[in-house]
Amino acid sequence: MTETITGGQLVAQALIEKKVDTIFSLCGGHITPIYQYLEGSEVKIFDTRHEQSALFMAEAWGKLTRKPGVAMVTAGPGFTNAITGVASAHFSNTPLVLIAGCVGLDNKEKLDLQDMPQEAVIKPMVKKTLVCQKTERINEYVDLAFRIAQSGRPGPVYLEFPIDVLNTPVQKNAVKYTSTSAVSHPADPAKAAELIEMIQNARMPVVIAGTGAWQAHAESELKDFIEKTGMPLFTSLSGRGVVSDDHPLCFEGAIAIRPGCGFAAYIETDLIIILGSRICLYYLFGDIFNPAAKIAQVDIEAEEIGRNRTIDLPVVSDVKGFLKACNQLLDDELSEELKLNFGPWIEKLSTAHKESKEMTQKDWQSENIPIHPLRLASEINEFMNQTTDIVVADGGDTTTWMGMTRTMTHPGTYLDYGIYGSLAVGLPYANAAKLLNPDSRVCLITGDGSVGFNFMEFETAIRKNLPIVVVICNDLGWGMIRHSQELRIGHAIETGTFIGKVDYHKMVEAIGGKGFFVEDPKDIKPALEEAFATKKVCCINVMTDPTSVSPASMMLANVGAYKA
Repeated sequence: MTETITGGQLVAQALIEKKVDTIFSLCGGHITPIYQYLEGSEVKIFDTRHEQSALFMAEAWGKLTRKPGVAMVTAGPGFTNAITGVASAHFSNTPLVLIAGCVGLDNKEKLDLQDMPQEAVIKPMVKKTLVCQKTERINEYVDLAFRIAQSGRPGPVYLEFPIDVLNTPVQKNAVKYTSTSAVSHPADPAKAAELIEMIQNARMPVVIAGTGAWQAHAESELKDFIEKTGMPLFTSLSGRGVVSDDHPLCFEGAIAIRPGCGFAAYIETDLIIILGSRICLYYLFGDIFNPAAKIAQVDIEAEEIGRNRTIDLPVVSDVKGFLKACNQLLDDELSEELKLNFGPWIEKLSTAHKESKEMTQKDWQSENIPIHPLRLASEINEFMNQTTDIVVADGGDTTTWMGMTRTMTHPGTYLDYGIYGSLAVGLPYANAAKLLNPDSRVCLITGDGSVGFNFMEFETAIRKNLPIVVVICNDLGWGMIRHSQELRIGHAIETGTFIGKVDYHKMVEAIGGKGFFVEDPKDIKPALEEAFATKKVCCINVMTDPTSVSPASMMLANVGAYKA
């Protein structure tokens, strides 16, 4: 008699064969057939308290590993709870596979439990939707999902299995097996030669490297490129740390509101080389760049090239592959010539960088009570080493303060929500970072508003023995919106922007963690020291100045949503 196998068993086998380490999930009836066959396998199911958290954990996993994070949710509400995390992964270009159960094919449009048109809802937010309606083809669909998620421009893929497809037994010899991994680094040598010519004709160039440089594993090639040309580098998003902030040619974060010389460089530059980064809000949609500057943009996705600004040299290419081609054209003689040409420009930027940093020192070193949030960010930056420690930021103004402060010497050691700007990523990101890096210290700095979204992931961290330290920048409410309202309409609308003093540290203690309360800046470092020494999940509730206005709040006051 021919041996049979169920759809749930086929999904489990396919995930095991893909060497998936961890699946982030919240259980449900429509995915139980997969759970059944993963139980006891080498694939670990990490259960969260909310599907949104499962997706954020999978996104963080994908950001840090550059391989697809995997999440699994049940039908209906489980699926809708996951959508924010999918959208975040879409905007951060993070490889991710979302597996969802759904109502059986025989029960569609019968008002069965948790039935809804899931594929139609999620289609605009993913690279591909895959709904497997035939049990024999499950392996093909899993293989296709992983291949799409990590090839080209990485992103999320949606993979749906109706419950009857998972429960149906089929003959083993009827199952089709495929396994293909498509990884390539396409480059255009002709375009490389054109870029070198543009560099030779420039006097004040800047290089901006973003997530595409990190995803392409281009750390070595990028470092060689700036060293051979002598051009200044700014890094953004997951590209932060691809070249160390300590490098004499790296001028830290690319976002213009960060203290440093970014703003001065952008308004004077005559050549902008954008490597795997998008011309978005971070650069005022390209308006911050000198209108007369030439622009070269390298991106693996053609649709990104030319967004918001005309591009003089468009290059559809993997960043690593393209930089390899460029470096091959930079011989010693040309390299010395370029470095000599750009020397005065580097000197000018170095002076501007130093002066801007000096202007911010008063806030980084502030002794004020309530505590200035930049002082809090500075204390965390100094306490957390830049080699192995991981810092996560969440919250509106809080992420801004930390982004203005964190020094990056190694990539993959800092996480925030990026251009999608979704609050609630903090606890899931931190838990994922600690799970992936058990020997590293992980510190989350989060706003008092944002920490409330997924607060029960404190319990997850305690239950799973993930000793993270969470620092709450407590300004009594939704500070970014409060300040933007004050700037835009002259006052804050108290209903909706004011929370008040909440003892979050005591709430964490009540569920088994350790809590600290800080009101004086001199007590921040001792609290961090004691928290990490406990080897427990800790919450440090820090009262910060509710009147401190971040540059991001000023920008928010002027975005389109507020225009009359």
